[in-house]
Amino acid sequence: MALKIALIGYGKMGQMIEFVALERNHSIIARLDKGWDINELKGADVAIEFTEPNSALENISKALSLNIPVVTGTTGWYSQLTSIKNLTINAGLVYASNFSLGVNIFFEINKRLSELLANREEYIPIIKETHHTEKKDIPSGTAITLAEQLIENSSITDWSLGDENQKIKIESKREKEVCGDHTVSYESEIDKISISHSAFNRKGFALGAIIAAEKIQGKTGIHPFNSLLF
Repeated sequence: MALKIALIGYGKMGQMIEFVALERNHSIIARLDKGWDINELKGADVAIEFTEPNSALENISKALSLNIPVVTGTTGWYSQLTSIKNLTINAGLVYASNFSLGVNIFFEINKRLSELLANREEYIPIIKETHHTEKKDIPSGTAITLAEQLIENSSITDWSLGDENQKIKIESKREKEVCGDHTVSYESEIDKISISHSAFNRKGFALGAIIAAEKIQGKTGIHPFNSLLF
């Protein structure tokens, strides 16, 4: 089914989403940035939102109020998710800290590894992430998701950007032209176990967002992306 897509946020990510959408025979009916009007969404089968945390809730609410399903890749606003639950009675919302298919497989591997090492206190976990210098949030939403998965299977209750005791350490770097690298390592006195994912470009994120837009058709409620994939 060919979809009519409204893009909310038309930076580098929005432009790549448009490229992939056209490859999959969908059409873009709106390219919206700051100061857009709700009427510009009319006629859309789905809205794909990649903006900033301070504008995400308003953007998503506008689309849902018109019963237009939403795919959002904006992170840093999830504490407000439940506040829009009533708006998803007639149209669904898909969210993810990372829409890359490879990263979502990486998430599943991370969960399994954390289960296997749940009771091995000799292994100390650490997460490292590197992104391009334009990325504003530190650490990345993907790194936070990885940490939260580790926390679910550990006595550790939080993560930290420093070396705080009883917290999972996240190391963040910003370097030019790095699309996204993530590594989870468990180190003991005798060895180290590591898993990693490196994104070569933004196309993987865009493809996942389009797949999410296809899968949310006809659904209601709030869905993490992996629940639609697996």
